[in-house]
Amino acid sequence: MKKGSKERQAKAKDYLAEIKALAQSPYTIMEVCGTHTVAIAKNAIRELLPDTVRLISGPGCPVCVTDSSDIDRYLYLAAQPKVITATFGDMIRVPGTDKSLQGLRAEGADVRVVYSTQDALELARSNPDKEVVFLGVGFETTIPTVAVSLEIAKREEIKNYSVLSMHKVVPPVLKLLAVDDQLAVDAFLHPGHVCSIIGIKPLEFMAGDYGLPGAVTGFDALDILEGIVMLLRQRAEERSDIEIQYQRVVRAEGNPQAKRFIEQVFEPVDASWRGIGLIPQSGLGIREDYSLWDAARKFSLPVFNSPDTPGCRCGDVLRGLIYPTQCPLFAKHCTPMKPVGPCMVSTEGSCAAYHRYAQKGAD
Repeated sequence: MKKGSKERQAKAKDYLAEIKALAQSPYTIMEVCGTHTVAIAKNAIRELLPDTVRLISGPGCPVCVTDSSDIDRYLYLAAQPKVITATFGDMIRVPGTDKSLQGLRAEGADVRVVYSTQDALELARSNPDKEVVFLGVGFETTIPTVAVSLEIAKREEIKNYSVLSMHKVVPPVLKLLAVDDQLAVDAFLHPGHVCSIIGIKPLEFMAGDYGLPGAVTGFDALDILEGIVMLLRQRAEERSDIEIQYQRVVRAEGNPQAKRFIEQVFEPVDASWRGIGLIPQSGLGIREDYSLWDAARKFSLPVFNSPDTPGCRCGDVLRGLIYPTQCPLFAKHCTPMKPVGPCMVSTEGSCAAYHRYAQKGAD
């Protein structure tokens, strides 16, 4: 538990006491945000909860859900001459079929870690004789910044900048989880950052159509505990709603300007998720008006059909079917220093979180 004032500690005790009082029968909650996954592990929240409350991780890590075929596709692009690949740091060590960006960089490929799309644009401005490709991996939280970069590139005619869009959106995968016969989940902790963009309306079908309550929760330990309390209160009151715990950031309508930017630049497309498969309208492609800055079109990238790594059960972890420690490769053949799958690579990955922090209920 994060250290703080006496008031924080007292609040945490109150939440835990209420959880214990409300959780007289089993209750399974899935968090679908990688930042929640890490916060739950770091603050030992599983250890604090009664045995009746079970927390499982879902497909909330954008690096982890990137399909093997997409990984091989961007590795193919990164190996091309006169290409600078701009990427966030988590993508560097994600293994493809044969190698990773880290391996390609060791062989001479120009791979740069950036901290924003503005950094990638500046690379393009500073290297007019090179093609700078930004790897667009992420959910609704980061997509608006990518949309802005494409609008700037179009306005300034920065023709040596492009984006390879592998973006995913959350609501379609939630629907898939809701109808998954193998998954037994009672409620969801929804991602606060995503909902700060899209609001809660796109999630209300989970409660209305499937009877699965949700709490849009922040990332502090107290936020998460309060989110769990809110869900258990819904069960006690025999109702199913999508509620906002993270009210200091999230509004019911979301961020209208950010949503307009996304809709202006991107359009829904079918997308493959690692270990889950093809989900209709769950990805975002770049619209025709911005096609000159679409790396897939600019470089006529081939489509790969790459299998997942043999033995790696990252897909089952992402679907909440197993704990990371139940994968036979976990901490043996797959570690953060020598990862086999992306769930061990990303700082938001479930396997990386379980490896770093001891977890109750993982056996």
